[in-house]
Amino acid sequence: MRKQNGFTLSGFMMWAALLIGAALIAFRIGPPYVEFLAIQSNLRAVANDPEGRSGVRHVIEDLFDRRAAIDNISSINGRDIQITKQGDRFALSVEYSACVPFVFNIRVCMDYSASSTSSR
Repeated sequence: MRKQNGFTLSGFMMWAALLIGAALIAFRIGPPYVEFLAIQSNLRAVANDPEGRSGVRHVIEDLFDRRAAIDNISSINGRDIQITKQGDRFALSVEYSACVPFVFNIRVCMDYSASSTSSR
């Protein structure tokens, strides 16, 4: 007789539970990370914008707020941006935290630090 191969019901249930848990984590943590990437992209765009190179605070805030409205960024606004001079250019950076509900009364908090000069 040949030995039977395949999944047992208990093995299938275990793998299904693990995959559902991984999907739950990805669906909860993914959107804040995507928003972080959008913030970092907008900081670079504002820093490279001809109007943004002037270093005038209200101009930079307005440029960022307009871009943030298009990308639906709600974690920060233009007032949260820190402006520093690096050589002949201005570097824009922001630090913020994003907390998302995970399950029941458990929240996942993530700290982000975006900059117009970072390589990633």
